Amino acid sequence: MKKLLKSIKRLFRKKRFSMSDPILLQEDWSVHISPAGLLASLVAFCLFLFLLAMLFVAYTPVLDIFPGYRTSAERTHNELVESVMRIDSMERRMNEMLTYNENIAMIMEGRTPVVRTPLSDDDTVKVDKTLIPPSEFDSLLRLQMEGDGDYSLARTLQSREQGGGRLIFASPVEGIITRHFSRDDNYLGVGIQSSPNAPVTSIDDGTIVDVVTGGESGTVVTVQHFNGFVSIYRNLAQVLVAKGQSVKSRQVLGYNAMPEVGDKTNPLFELEIWNEGKAVDPEIYIVF
Repeated sequence: MKKLLKSIKRLFRKKRFSMSDPILLQEDWSVHISPAGLLASLVAFCLFLFLLAMLFVAYTPVLDIFPGYRTSAERTHNELVESVMRIDSMERRMNEMLTYNENIAMIMEGRTPVVRTPLSDDDTVKVDKTLIPPSEFDSLLRLQMEGDGDYSLARTLQSREQGGGRLIFASPVEGIITRHFSRDDNYLGVGIQSSPNAPVTSIDDGTIVDVVTGGESGTVVTVQHFNGFVSIYRNLAQVLVAKGQSVKSRQVLGYNAMPEVGDKTNPLFELEIWNEGKAVDPEIYIVF
């Protein structure tokens, strides 16, 4: 223990460090410093050199002169290559989108669409517009659209003519149609099974012309729309509008009735649409 203490004291004991001229036999320079101080000075000097080298590397292009590191020209070249690849990818995506839009337009016009086939002659994107032969399913779909079914084009054109160019109204409530329009059964609307207290909204802009409460069909709201259309909302439990008020499309008129107001034969919510004094099928004008 004593030897260790003596060794530590020797490290901190100052010694004379000098430089002398052997020819003139005289001392030129001297300093008194301990071994511990000399070691600390060397460590501080090394740290200073390290920090200086880090700053020099960070803020100067000194690494470009060393082999194994990319030069500024190489980095610029790589960035240009990456930019060209991104532009080429964007060009391909745009061509795909344009071809898709062209096909949709051709289908809407009744013409045969084309298939996009990229050509690999060079790096430039080209499109081979080869006609797509009609398939069996396409032929069946065309027969369905050209026939007299629910989704036929003739029915769509008829609804467009009756609606003065307006094809689709907004759906008034979320639910399932449990009863359809039928003149034979004298049911002049659609019955929608929806959740209780579901919000009921206007199918289009208009004016409230009548609000009747206390009837067998709950509260009934009648809205006058443009182009001679009138919508009637039955089986409402709560109404948020008044007679003479203007409403916007999808504005909440009230809320759906509770289960005791209606049952399976008398749905919770009923919608009627009238045009020029005649009841029309709401399913022609609304996608439920």
